[in-house]
Amino acid sequence: MDFSVLNRMRRLLPVLLLFLPSLSQGTLLSAEETGWSSLFDGHLLQNWRPTQFGGEGNVEVDEGQIILNIGNDLTGISWTERFPIVNYEIMLAASRLAGSDFFCGITFPFKEFPCSLIIGGWGGTVVGLSSIDDRDASENETGRLMNFELGRWYTVRLRVTETKIEAWIDEKQVVDLTVGRHKISIRPEVELSRPFGIASWRTKAALRDIKLRTLDGAP
Repeated sequence: MDFSVLNRMRRLLPVLLLFLPSLSQGTLLSAEETGWSSLFDGHLLQNWRPTQFGGEGNVEVDEGQIILNIGNDLTGISWTERFPIVNYEIMLAASRLAGSDFFCGITFPFKEFPCSLIIGGWGGTVVGLSSIDDRDASENETGRLMNFELGRWYTVRLRVTETKIEAWIDEKQVVDLTVGRHKISIRPEVELSRPFGIASWRTKAALRDIKLRTLDGAP
């Protein structure tokens, strides 16, 4: 037996053990992040249309971003293809470029009911769901205050399951609602965003990296 080889292996073993946790974590993260489908290719508004709110600003694609220019009041885009109603996740990056109100208002379905995730509303800082039991994000249990920097990108993740609506901004959970007997609805201003759309309110916003994945049990 070549004892010199065994000795070298013994010396290398502690080094290999140091890498095992990171290798394991990387494998788990890779598995968790699979299954996403892109909803925006960075070039065209394919399968999207500018939402005809009335008074909306221009919608344009520039350098891989969807630009929602300032409207009076809403500017947005609406998805034109089939969209799941439960057991799905949405992820996107959004940035407020000008203005002081919400730069990312995602209208989405919870089963047969529409809801909106508002980011940076009511003067620029409110995050939450509109509406819960007919109360806006500024008034219901999901609402919280956050500061947002002009020009900074924020990663938004929304998860809709049979019993819950959850949302994260830059990995921090900001919404964790067990729906139960709560009434889920939207403000009438964003009715044209249904079933899935993204809008801003009197604010210039940029969107990119819009992705969707379905979860187990999706219809």
